[in-house]
Amino acid sequence: MRRNDLSSQFSEEDIDRMSSLAVGDLAHRLADEIFDWTVPDPGDGSPASGGGDPSAAGPLARLRILMHLNRAVERLARAEAEQAARAGAGYPQLGDAWYISRQGARRRWPGLVFTATPPVRPIPPQENRNDPVNSQSHTYDVLLVEDDPADALLIEEALLEHGMARSINQAEDGVAALEYLRDTANPRPDLIVLDLNMPRMNGRELLTVLKDDADLLTIPVVVLTTSGAPDDVRSAYLQHANAYVIKPLNLDEFIQAVRSIDAFFLETAVKLPRR
Repeated sequence: MRRNDLSSQFSEEDIDRMSSLAVGDLAHRLADEIFDWTVPDPGDGSPASGGGDPSAAGPLARLRILMHLNRAVERLARAEAEQAARAGAGYPQLGDAWYISRQGARRRWPGLVFTATPPVRPIPPQENRNDPVNSQSHTYDVLLVEDDPADALLIEEALLEHGMARSINQAEDGVAALEYLRDTANPRPDLIVLDLNMPRMNGRELLTVLKDDADLLTIPVVVLTTSGAPDDVRSAYLQHANAYVIKPLNLDEFIQAVRSIDAFFLETAVKLPRR
């Protein structure tokens, strides 16, 4: 894994060694300052031990200190992750810094607020026309119908990191999706990304309703699911899904699949003009 943004003149082994020495020294000093090394009289007539390391209290005291240091590291790591997120880092960069995956970073520091303004992609001259079909200045609205929180976060992150204006709303099943779509106060989505396996109303049932509704049938629907069963693929296309994409197991391939959907349906394909 490349770590170009956190380069160092020291090797990883050197950093590990220096960190261990620093933490060990800190544990010794704090234990000396905080704890009384005297061990109680053993009660067998032998003298009580004391004076630090020769007694059993030394390593136990340092172990207690290391526990507190570990808690402190977790608190400080969360604070630094929050600061990095506000400065523009995403979960991939946070995971890279902590030597874990993007998903591992999301599990370790859930709910971070990424407040950095995404870069604005300039509109090429050929798109900058007074033609409502080719005008792409509005925010792209995506409805994500997905009940898996981890997959939903991955999909949202892949769309938002692409660098264009995205408004992403999530529904956890078909019933919630229809409620959202039929509420006139909500923006009409430019794209629906749909999982198949969900509670209450699943993706197959929702797709049937969408394509039978004169007001909703023109919204592009991409099925994004773990199922590669031929019957599921055939059924989705018979119900007029615009595309069927199988969720890759590899994290990077998953992100790339979402970005490919995004690039085609929201940037390449001409959308139905808004009224």
